[in-house]
Amino acid sequence: MKRKKNYFAGPAVMPLEVLQQLEDELIDFEGHGLSILEASHRDEPFEGMYFECLDLVRSILQIPDNYEVFFLGGGATLQFSMIPLNFLAPNSTADYPNTGTWSNKAAKDAAKIGSVNTYYDGKATHFSALPVPSEVKPSPGSSYLYLCSNETTGGIQWQEFPQTGDVPLIADISSDLLSRPLPISQFSLLIGGVQKNVGPAGATLIILKKELLERQNKGLPSYLDYSIHAKENGLYNTPPSFSIWAVKLALQWIKKNGGVEGMAQRANHKASLLYDVIDQSGGFYRNHIEKPYRSNMNVVFRLPSEELENKFLQEAQKADMLGLKGHRSVGGMRASIYNALPTEDVEALALLMRDFQEKNG
Repeated sequence: MKRKKNYFAGPAVMPLEVLQQLEDELIDFEGHGLSILEASHRDEPFEGMYFECLDLVRSILQIPDNYEVFFLGGGATLQFSMIPLNFLAPNSTADYPNTGTWSNKAAKDAAKIGSVNTYYDGKATHFSALPVPSEVKPSPGSSYLYLCSNETTGGIQWQEFPQTGDVPLIADISSDLLSRPLPISQFSLLIGGVQKNVGPAGATLIILKKELLERQNKGLPSYLDYSIHAKENGLYNTPPSFSIWAVKLALQWIKKNGGVEGMAQRANHKASLLYDVIDQSGGFYRNHIEKPYRSNMNVVFRLPSEELENKFLQEAQKADMLGLKGHRSVGGMRASIYNALPTEDVEALALLMRDFQEKNG
């Protein structure tokens, strides 16, 4: 088959060799005589695969021993409610920004559970900037400070993170997970859906500082209790087996291709290919994000009119390019250029953009 160029925001492109390995081993996993989809999560071969996957996460991200690492289902959206249920203390507040779609959704869920303080609101700048990290301070008595490291919808990304002292820093890293090194020890909790940079939909990576559990609220339903999942290494109930297996293979691919440092170099190069076209277009293509906050994962842009945007999408489809239509809430174009998207696919998009401007500018 002829593979198409996949710029969807998630589920998203995966490494071809990972897909081929999934195909090769789907029926007979590593010679065990059964598929990993059939294997009990309480026995081999699943357990060996699972803990190898966790070890790879720890190794690639250099996660210290005082952190729990495991997977849950439910996507990052489940975490929007789990986080405040577990850590938003009674008669306290939690600090959330409004930097775009996903931080706003997280804040709205938290506000159903307790008091939320909006420490930054990007509406005033049409979500074109982020707060200066050194100026972000938790409110008095805050239970935690939350952020979304990369807003998939809006194409805006934190390049550095606030220092919050004794107040836990919590982040949703779904759309730039394993795309760059992270200062893990700066965070108390990191959550990330894997379906953008690391695998298929179904699993959410949890990186949890053990001492954060000392702040945990009591009396939670079992599945919503982080301490239960930490104690069971994420195996309290049946995990999303297929997704985790695919993540393990993707992690091996990441490690072979330079780890998170290699992924960051690839991301910077691929993003620069598109931002250069935008910046050199004389306004034909417009990206409204201030340059220090531009995302290396989701490059958003507009054309002079919706008519031209629709025409551009038609030309892209003819060129076997999928997923370039912007999120329905903001419109325009969005190219998601995650870890597994080949550089030549980004080069092809950059060439299409230049040709389209030459013919329609």
